Amino acid sequence: MTIGVIIEKKEKSMSIGIFDSGVGGLTVLKEIRKVLPNEKIYYLGDTARVPYGEKTKELIVRYSKQITEFLLEQNVDAIVVACNTATSLALEELKETFRVPIIGVVDAGVKTALYTTKNNKIGVIGTKATINSRKYETEIKNKNSKIEVYSKSCPLFVPVIEEGITKGEIVDLVVKMYLDEFKEKIDSLILGCTHYPLLKETIKNLYPNIEIVDPAKETAEDLKKILTDNNLMKNDGEKGKEVRYYVTDGQEKFKEIGTMFLDENIDYVELIKL
Repeated sequence: MTIGVIIEKKEKSMSIGIFDSGVGGLTVLKEIRKVLPNEKIYYLGDTARVPYGEKTKELIVRYSKQITEFLLEQNVDAIVVACNTATSLALEELKETFRVPIIGVVDAGVKTALYTTKNNKIGVIGTKATINSRKYETEIKNKNSKIEVYSKSCPLFVPVIEEGITKGEIVDLVVKMYLDEFKEKIDSLILGCTHYPLLKETIKNLYPNIEIVDPAKETAEDLKKILTDNNLMKNDGEKGKEVRYYVTDGQEKFKEIGTMFLDENIDYVELIKL
C-alpha cells in the first residue's frame, strides 16, 4: 500500500529537497522559488542541532546523510545543501553515497566573487567549520592563483540571527568586531553562511565600498541548469503553494524567524525526528 502511494507521487511530479542546519537555508529557498516558481520543494531545517559550525566533520557528515535519506523518502529528485558548513565538509561524500543530483553553495559564491573583485582581494566569512575547512580558499585559488583570500569565522552571527536580531546597535557592534580588519584590504566579501544575508544591509551600510557576494542567487541558477540538463523540470506545482517545511525542533520559532527570512507567513511546519 505504501509503495503504491510513493510510486504515484513520483510519477506525478518532480520535487526539490533543500536542507540547512536551521533557518539560514531559507535565503537559498527564496532565490530558488524566483527561478523555479512551479517546482515542489521540501525544506528541512535541522534546528535541534544548530549550529553546525561548531561541530566535527564526522558529525556534520552523519547529520547530512540522515537528512538526505529523509528527503529521498519524500521522493525528491534533486537536493540543495543550503548550508556552507555541510557543503564544505559533507557534499563530496553525499555525492558519492546518493545517486540524485546534489549541489552545494560554495561554488556559486566563488564564481560570483571572482567576477566582482577588481583588486583581486576577496574576503570570506563563515562558521568556524567552514573557515577551517579552507574550502572557499582552495576553490578560489584553483580558479585564480593570484587572488588573495582573507578568511574570518564569525561564530556570533548565527545565534544572533536565529534569535531574530538582524539590525540595531548590538548587530553593528558584532559586525564591526569581526569585519573592521577587512575594510582596507578587500573589495568583495563572500557571505559564506546562508544565515548571513540577513545581515547584508548592516554590512553594506558599515562598509559601502565592499561588494557583498550572496551565493544564494547563483546557487538557484545552478540548480535550474542541472534540472534542465537532466530533463527533470516538470513545472507542475501550483505556484507559491508547493513548499513543505520540516524541522527537528522549535516549530513556532522557525515560523517566526522564517517569516522574516521569506517576507511571507509560514503557515505550517512539521516536526520530525531523524
